[in-house]
Amino acid sequence: MKKRWLTLFSVLGTVISLHCRGQAPSVNNIVPKPVSYIATDERPVTLSRHTVILADDQYKAQAEYLQGLLLDQCDLALAIATPDTKLGRHSRIMLVHDTIEANRPEMYWLESGGPVVRIKARDVAGMVHGIQTFLQLLPLGKVKEVKFPTVEIKDYPRFAYRGMHLDVSRHIFPVDFLKKYIDYLAFHKFNNFHWHLTDDQGWRLEIKSYPKLTQVGAWRNSTLIGHFKDTPARYDSTRYGGFYTQDQVREIVQYAAVRGINVIPEIDIPGHSRAIIASYPEFSTKPDSAWQVANTWGMYNRQNNVLAPNPGTFKFLETVFHEVADLFPSEYIHLGGDECSKMWWKADLKTQAFMKVNNLKDEKELQTYFIKQVSGYLAQKNKKVIGWHEILEGNLDTTAVVMNWGGAKQGIEAAQRRHPVIMSPGNPLYFDNYQSKDPKDSLAIHGYNPLDAVYNFNPVPAELQQLKLDRYILGAQANVWTEYMGYPSKVEYMVFPRMTALSEVLWTDPRQKDFADFKRRLKTAILPRYAFWGSAYFKDFERWTIADK
Repeated sequence: MKKRWLTLFSVLGTVISLHCRGQAPSVNNIVPKPVSYIATDERPVTLSRHTVILADDQYKAQAEYLQGLLLDQCDLALAIATPDTKLGRHSRIMLVHDTIEANRPEMYWLESGGPVVRIKARDVAGMVHGIQTFLQLLPLGKVKEVKFPTVEIKDYPRFAYRGMHLDVSRHIFPVDFLKKYIDYLAFHKFNNFHWHLTDDQGWRLEIKSYPKLTQVGAWRNSTLIGHFKDTPARYDSTRYGGFYTQDQVREIVQYAAVRGINVIPEIDIPGHSRAIIASYPEFSTKPDSAWQVANTWGMYNRQNNVLAPNPGTFKFLETVFHEVADLFPSEYIHLGGDECSKMWWKADLKTQAFMKVNNLKDEKELQTYFIKQVSGYLAQKNKKVIGWHEILEGNLDTTAVVMNWGGAKQGIEAAQRRHPVIMSPGNPLYFDNYQSKDPKDSLAIHGYNPLDAVYNFNPVPAELQQLKLDRYILGAQANVWTEYMGYPSKVEYMVFPRMTALSEVLWTDPRQKDFADFKRRLKTAILPRYAFWGSAYFKDFERWTIADK
């Protein structure tokens, strides 16, 4: 057998033909770029309705997943082999548990030749990544058979944490769309779905111990119309809301697990708690039955949205976070900790007395007290915490992961204090920001994050590399705040193609990245896939660049 090793630096000359309506998917169109591949001159593998899927016990669920994907993408209805299946001479797709060749977390080997396509991985995530690469080498559309090329692809991610966030508090989305969103993440080889479940504008998670959270806190009496900076402010008069039942949560978590996606819930405290206060005013520094769920956007500094440090509040937090921990298998639970206005604590005599009794010198220490309390509650359930970078205002245990939505400065500080860090800076990873400066572009909150800014982002600040502290950067995440995303297609419009760019940032060695080549692959292979999915996306991305800033 004659082989020639190629890296992605020399991949552009290799084209692998598949037969379906003239389309020719090829290795040099894969997104994100894999580490390396081998092209061989062996005869291709013929995939047809007679092809059988074989899976080791660890990957039975992924075999069913692949079966469904092949039916959807190519209309190939393949059987999954059982112990008594007679294979004959027909081709087969093998999902193999392997810890020798696939010796890294999330790594996969994709090999093909003769009658076999073989995907090897040591874990579920790696197997799913291999499946997604396999699918990128198949045509989009109905086929009778496919001549699959003979290749070996060796691939693994640059960063351990590769996340996408979705805010369902400002606007809630159906379970079916959440599953579709998770499918988007799986295709792009992300491994974490950060589910922002609570905020001032709505509480979206059923908590059986505190039913008013969904009876009251899940509903607002109106919603802002237009931009929050518009004057005068205008509101509709429509009651808006909803929530996810615990059964729906379990369904989504299981759906994500099959696809190698970890679901991290966020319960935002001690600020951004207006929905809690509307439901249970006794947890406020100013108990008042008139408090309502917020109907506009912003930090609400001038209207109370912070929790009071009283026994009822801490019992509430312990109970709620225990219930959340029991619902989500994730090692980490996100507790927010951001944008907590201190003015209400300063003005409240009971809060000041609490601080004096507990030797807290200022309100920043009180915020840290809340974070430490919840960290302790979660530790009882063998969970760890993630918080926004404001949790750095106090002295926390370094097991807490800092999710930095600020600039490089906050990420550097967190790493210097030996915290694991997830970089999620507003510039350029807030996908609720504008993608262009065209005044006719769809309404967004503010800012400007064009496609090339996302693609050129490096999660590791140069200073941390110089200090040899880059090991504390776990990876990065894009955030999707939904003030101006009231329906699924708007979410898609805002994340695509920026999500695709971020996938390569987090997966691929930066020495192999090239923006011009990325745009070529995007146009050749990924835009047709958006269309195949029936997904909205921002089509005018080539007009707008970071140079416009």
